[in-house]
Amino acid sequence: MREEIEFGAEGVTLRGWFYRPEDASGEVPCVVMAHGFSATKEMHLDDYAEVFSAAGLACVVYDNRGFGASDAAPGKPRQEIDPWEQVRDYQHAITYAQSRPEVDAARIAVWGSSYSGAHSYVVGAIDRRVKAVCGQVPLISGRRNFESLVRMDFWQATWDMLAADRLARARGEAPAMLPVVHPDPMAQSALPTPDSYEFFSAYEGTAWRNEVTLRSLELFQGYEPGEYLKRIAPTPLLMVVAPNDRLTPGEWACEAFETAAQPKRLVLLPGGHFDAYTGPGFEISSGAARDWFVEHLLQRTPALA
Repeated sequence: MREEIEFGAEGVTLRGWFYRPEDASGEVPCVVMAHGFSATKEMHLDDYAEVFSAAGLACVVYDNRGFGASDAAPGKPRQEIDPWEQVRDYQHAITYAQSRPEVDAARIAVWGSSYSGAHSYVVGAIDRRVKAVCGQVPLISGRRNFESLVRMDFWQATWDMLAADRLARARGEAPAMLPVVHPDPMAQSALPTPDSYEFFSAYEGTAWRNEVTLRSLELFQGYEPGEYLKRIAPTPLLMVVAPNDRLTPGEWACEAFETAAQPKRLVLLPGGHFDAYTGPGFEISSGAARDWFVEHLLQRTPALA
């Protein structure tokens, strides 16, 4: 059963869905979910929530602030991605989940994918209300990813544009914008890989918009979520990785996984970054997350902080 929801996040209204298991009686565990870089909840998060709900788990699914159905903060532009604001919004969503009478407040998990996969690690490390974590095809290092995705001959021009954008915004002008994807992988965009264009362009004309603020790129390159992996334990950690991922490189995720302490599990997917969302990759990624949450939220007493 799916219900439209909205909840407050320090003056911002976030909107999404609440999934309640059909045959639930009493309080049930809950998985808190948001999407990655610029994506909206309609881009396959409902598919994951349905798998989790069928296994007896409630889900809070929401759009990140300034994207999709959610509001931006007063005075802030839409389409701006601040990773630390998104981390805090996961925490607001946890509070909302705990406030619902159907939810067992002591059995909360976080799930994320790509950029939000990174957020799931940070939230799992800093918020001990979280009793299980799953992050798939995750960002590990903003700086390394920036240097691998942005052409070297664009670096200085990017820094110059960021400086100019700061001055313009200080004068009260509109923020500079950047396409998320472009059909030409050699053109300037936030995610300049062919599979990024193939995935996102299918959502042209929906709630998703092919632009982010230029400042989103600056905030991205300063974000180092991999540093938090070693702080997640004793909360159980599931990392789902596509070894052929070239957007958030799979080899970096596998290296970072080794820094995390037990309990943890690594699951490998066939294909690349976006193969997690459909076909065999979805069956593996959603099934692995479902089984992890069932094991640690339904079959075991959650670990103490």
